[in-house]
Amino acid sequence: MTSIQKHLNKLRWISLSLVFIILILLPCLSVYQSFVAAHAYDLLSPSEKSFYEIMEWLTPFVSDPENELDMIKGTTWSASFFGIKLTDPLAIIGQLAAGLQIYWPFIMTGLIPVTLTIIFGRFFCGWICPATFLYELNTNLGVWLHSANLPIGKQHFDRRIKYLVLFFGLILSFFTGSVLVAAIYPPAIIGREIYYAIALGGFGVGSVFFILTLLFDLFVARRGFCRYFCPGGAVYSLLGRYRVFRINRNVSSCNDCKKCTAICEFELDPMRDNFGQECNNCSACIAICPTDALKFTMNCKDIASQGPGHLGHQYSEKNH
Repeated sequence: MTSIQKHLNKLRWISLSLVFIILILLPCLSVYQSFVAAHAYDLLSPSEKSFYEIMEWLTPFVSDPENELDMIKGTTWSASFFGIKLTDPLAIIGQLAAGLQIYWPFIMTGLIPVTLTIIFGRFFCGWICPATFLYELNTNLGVWLHSANLPIGKQHFDRRIKYLVLFFGLILSFFTGSVLVAAIYPPAIIGREIYYAIALGGFGVGSVFFILTLLFDLFVARRGFCRYFCPGGAVYSLLGRYRVFRINRNVSSCNDCKKCTAICEFELDPMRDNFGQECNNCSACIAICPTDALKFTMNCKDIASQGPGHLGHQYSEKNH
């Protein structure tokens, strides 16, 4: 089991890549579907005809694009997959605050994401969020800048700021009647901006905001927006506080190498059993551990700090 868990981080990257590819493919399918429904091939520009022909080649198993392509619609903010409707919990909370009414069919679309978060914790942030795909690539850029002796961000802020962002975002949604939290929520922004770029041929102001979060992460605080300001991260952290599956350390196998703590993008401290509700179960610490001291277990609470690893110098000096 441990050997399988060592490769989970690779599976996570596959998952993130697939989600990003799907977000690009869906607006392409939507545009193609519109062209088919309009029976307007002869009226298309040369570039649009080329696009039409490429999409026709990519959808050989769809006999009726006008209707069958409705099976998959949306983004990670809200989507429909083969009749199953899924909505980000933040979208539901934001709509409740803005609309001041309960619409149970819409609320039920968040049941699956909420249940999975209660079981697996902040997994959306680590395994599905399209912003994570770009943020982690941005972190690799930060490592390169650091190796080139260029300044990168190392500031720290209070993690509770994101709960204030969530609170005031919902308050503003209440007074304005608009779901304003979506304007600063990276997964929602990326879904919209990809759609604008493909379907409308341009970008919205959200792309500027997202680029600013990338710069903030590089030059102010490592993975700072997710850790300190993301309203969705606040929701998922609260829902996943008592998650069933969490990473634990086998202290007898730990050599205190600090690799797990160094690789954690949320600057948690796995080497001292400090995971907490911020952990997104990304499994990067499991993958990098040279002694297989970290693994997923079923436990609704983190184990209290167990002290130095038994294979480390500190433990050896203390007991000999």
